[in-house]
Amino acid sequence: MTGTATVLQSELLPQGMDVSFKLAPAILVLGMLGTFLLIGFVFRVADTEDMWVAGRSIGNIENGMAIGANWMSAASYLGMAALIALSGFYGLAFVVGWTTGYFILLIFMAAQMRRFGKYTAPDFVGDRFNSDSARAIAAITTFLIAFVYAIGQARGMALVGLYIFGDLGFAGFSGYQAMVIFMMTITVGYLTLSGMLGATKNMAVQYVILISAFLAGMYVVGWTQGYSTVLPQIEYGMLLSELGNEFTEPFANSSPYLWIATCFSLVVGTCGLPHVLVRFYTVENERTARWSTVTGLFFICLLYLGAPAYTAFGTRLYDLNSATGTTYGDPGMSGSTADVLVVIAAQFANLPQWFVGLVAAGGIAAAIATTAGLFITGSSAVSHDIYTNLINEDATQRQQILVGRLGIIALGVLTTLAALDPAAPIAALVSYAFSLAGAVLFPMFFLGLWWENTNREGALAGMLTGLTIWVIPMINEVVPTYTTSTGDPFVPVLAQWVPAIGSALVAVPIVFAVTIGVSAMTDEPPIETKRVVRQCHSPEPMGQQQAAEDVVTDGGETPADD
Repeated sequence: MTGTATVLQSELLPQGMDVSFKLAPAILVLGMLGTFLLIGFVFRVADTEDMWVAGRSIGNIENGMAIGANWMSAASYLGMAALIALSGFYGLAFVVGWTTGYFILLIFMAAQMRRFGKYTAPDFVGDRFNSDSARAIAAITTFLIAFVYAIGQARGMALVGLYIFGDLGFAGFSGYQAMVIFMMTITVGYLTLSGMLGATKNMAVQYVILISAFLAGMYVVGWTQGYSTVLPQIEYGMLLSELGNEFTEPFANSSPYLWIATCFSLVVGTCGLPHVLVRFYTVENERTARWSTVTGLFFICLLYLGAPAYTAFGTRLYDLNSATGTTYGDPGMSGSTADVLVVIAAQFANLPQWFVGLVAAGGIAAAIATTAGLFITGSSAVSHDIYTNLINEDATQRQQILVGRLGIIALGVLTTLAALDPAAPIAALVSYAFSLAGAVLFPMFFLGLWWENTNREGALAGMLTGLTIWVIPMINEVVPTYTTSTGDPFVPVLAQWVPAIGSALVAVPIVFAVTIGVSAMTDEPPIETKRVVRQCHSPEPMGQQQAAEDVVTDGGETPADD
């Protein structure tokens, strides 16, 4: 092992975690990964309809489970507990932001997006604004979101993998880095086979695994340690007096402005994430899209309501463990330790290895499910939106699927390289992607569906503005982590008021103003486009597998009118 790898290993090795090979958990996780590969093979794609939208054949409950698994990534399963443990009240911004975002999706966008009826999020942008340039910007943004978001998933999978497989470093790679390569290879392998159809079938299975593992871990840890009985989601309140002020005191570690900026970015980011919105294209009509959002939100809340309780249990056990020291103070709990607190809590509670392995397997399932959704949407942006729509309009189905699979492999390689030395904890990495989705795509989706006068010029100006506002704080805060010894931002005052983790708070109002202003000063969109937008809000139900454009142009029916 090289000197650099040794330093990296020590920085990423969670404190107090038993890093050794464990037979029973290894068999459990390898069996789970083998099942994912088998499902991917059984439901391997035959055409582009299966590859990108699962043949629009997914039902309400199954899509709700897929939404839950797609959404509850390593950031939800692992990273949320980490943020609450280290930042206390600030971490609740993630619970509030992510949950509120789904209500906005349900009310304003789920059914309307399904009615518009495209294959991908960039597809919507390109067709709604009649612009290949807008489609290209949206496709690049989608690819970038998938890349940034997936780095956090790879980090989570690798940290959990250390508990199960131990330090398996090879060829100069540390144990953590070896886990990144191993887990990403498995994920890319089954995705290149299965596409969206197999990924959706896998997500339903992954949801059952992750929610069962999380709830079982929370209940058993709370019960065996005497912290809770039947309602740990409420009973953990009796433990708060045993924890530090940093856990319970509002804004002890961060300002109210940062809380609001983070929460707002997570709300609008939820509504702009392509891998979330594409789930509405996998169902047969808008009614199923709306109900699958409701069921998805229910499945998500099962985990979110328990996250503070599980974090309180883990923090208390960490404080009591003589080998680790206390959570707060100097040196305190490290970021890598907090990222696997859910697993460490089960270990510190002296639960059987196989049970701790089950909790760890849930974290891996959560990370793989979300990575699957991200890679499918990222590769579809390359294959469907850039290659087929902009480069080779006569591409055969075989060529499109081949380019899509190459896109998945490219995303896998880039994510693996970036995750070998990640710039931030899991939840922070994921939040960067949310800020990007909120700043660039959310205003286009919202205005595109709700204001028919939004036009090509306004959309282009708005997206470029959002992209610029997102890039500046990223350079200010992320680049120094690789180029300076302290890692401090280049311009501290910019990091205070336009933080990378919550830059959408500043970006979204500006992007809305720019898009509306430019649209108002230029020509209105074609009347055909306006009629399609109106049809998305028509009170009349549409047929199975039907889109608004079908009704307006070919269906022979009267389009909706305001």
